Amino acid sequence: MLRLAGSLKLGKVGAASVMRTLQRGSSLSGLGRAVAEFGRIEKTLYLLRYVDDEAYRQRILRQLNRGEQCHGVARVVFHGRRGELRQKYREGMEDQLGALGLVVNATVLWNTRYMQEILAQLRWEGMDVREEDLARLTPLVHEHVNMLGRYDFTLPEAITQGQLRTLRDPRTLEAYLEGIEL
Repeated sequence: MLRLAGSLKLGKVGAASVMRTLQRGSSLSGLGRAVAEFGRIEKTLYLLRYVDDEAYRQRILRQLNRGEQCHGVARVVFHGRRGELRQKYREGMEDQLGALGLVVNATVLWNTRYMQEILAQLRWEGMDVREEDLARLTPLVHEHVNMLGRYDFTLPEAITQGQLRTLRDPRTLEAYLEGIEL
């Protein structure tokens, strides 16, 4: 195995030659079985570390949940044609996926920007914003985004000058009614 690794590292042997060496016919050669067993050792060590370390498991679970949240936003955005790529050529599919990524990223940017503004306002009003609460916030929400319907792209003068729209005061009835979809 060391000789094989050294040959690969120095570029003395190509990938096709290595594959012929590791596999004879439809089964693995002796060297192929040794490399497979060596890989199982590393996998076993990883699984033992995973089982033993609760903080590591929780970190992985949080990352999986974030990934699922991102996919959830993408599924909501990509609702047309039941979420299926229907282009007959690869570039068309790449264009569709690129556009989907652009819309998802724009949604996340919008949410992040306004979440920052809301947090700044809460702090300015003297509210206690705790770090453990901030750690649970996510910009991967989409309930407030109008996925269907009519859109008006005329922008108020303040927004064209780079300002953010004014935040709604959740304590007023008008802000409450604006948040309800009919």
